[in-house]
Amino acid sequence: MTDQDLIDLRHRLHRSPELGFAETATKTLIAQHLRALGLEVEEGAGVVGVLRNGTGNRAIGLRADIDALPITETSSHDYASQTPGVMHACGHDGHMAMLLGAAGALARDRDFDGTVVFVFQPNEEHGLGAQAMIREGVLDRFPVEEIYAIHNLPGAPVGQISTRVGQICSSESLFEITVEGQGGHASMPHVGRDAITIGAEIVQALQTIVARKMPPGAGVVVSVTEFLTDGQRNVLPGRAVLKGDVRARLPEHREDVARLMRQMAEGIGAAHGVRVSTTFNTEFIEAINAALPTQAVISAAQTLGLEAIGDRDPMSFSEDFAHFSAAVPGCFLLLGNGQSGAHGQPLHASDYDFNDALLPIGRDFWAQLVRDRLPA
Repeated sequence: MTDQDLIDLRHRLHRSPELGFAETATKTLIAQHLRALGLEVEEGAGVVGVLRNGTGNRAIGLRADIDALPITETSSHDYASQTPGVMHACGHDGHMAMLLGAAGALARDRDFDGTVVFVFQPNEEHGLGAQAMIREGVLDRFPVEEIYAIHNLPGAPVGQISTRVGQICSSESLFEITVEGQGGHASMPHVGRDAITIGAEIVQALQTIVARKMPPGAGVVVSVTEFLTDGQRNVLPGRAVLKGDVRARLPEHREDVARLMRQMAEGIGAAHGVRVSTTFNTEFIEAINAALPTQAVISAAQTLGLEAIGDRDPMSFSEDFAHFSAAVPGCFLLLGNGQSGAHGQPLHASDYDFNDALLPIGRDFWAQLVRDRLPA
């Protein structure tokens, strides 16, 4: 597959984005490409391609995410999304194209000994796709000793590879706090139990979790993102719902936040004589990189002459790859997308664009990693 073929494929994927667990056409396209290369292909929640060569019994997995986001694209390029309200605003189109390019290069050259399992995972954005594939038995039917994933990183120099041993991405947990008070007339607040005032007190209290309950530098983030009530212009609300997001780098800190959140919210409710309930659900667990795969990533990058950073700071965002690397030793790495224009725009921005210059870099990196880990 030439560099231009990779670009054309990426643009085709970009024009036709699909949301998580609805990637029907995307999966069909991936499966067709893999079968055309002569790979064994299995379709389920995602798509798996298997390439075997030689007599070696070792196997490694390479993973790309395939879903898009519910965002209306504002770009003006000729391959902009043709699906209203949906776009590849996180670069998953580029991740797919790089991995398909690597499958083509390895199928052509056959310069490795063992098995490569290409994992094309759905619904990464909601933290559900990896678990769906694992529940289907993907790691049982296609066992691998190591697993790897790339994510592009806007704002970093083009082609720069960065990663670290240990925690690389934070967990994400969603919380919901419900205040059941007593509504009433806005002119007589003393008659009821105003849920909006109690909710506001809870919002303020939650800010002390990071500031006063967590160790300095813990990397915990607690954000209230929604405040919903049943109040009106002259009606004091009897019910309020607070929703939000928690990021944590360590499981014990995540568990501490959940405990403190319940304790604070329910305590404030008790002080006001109202019922307060809290739910706390972890969507993404912390992503942990193993030492040997991480060193393999740095070594492959250096072999190709790429800038490689092996001790980067952990990322505050969350990554569904965490479920794979919790089951099998793995490494999640970042690949610089560029620092200017659409390539430097934040992930999930409506005018973000994956950098086509990364396509041959990513393809060649994947191929080099396979040659290193499964030497002929």
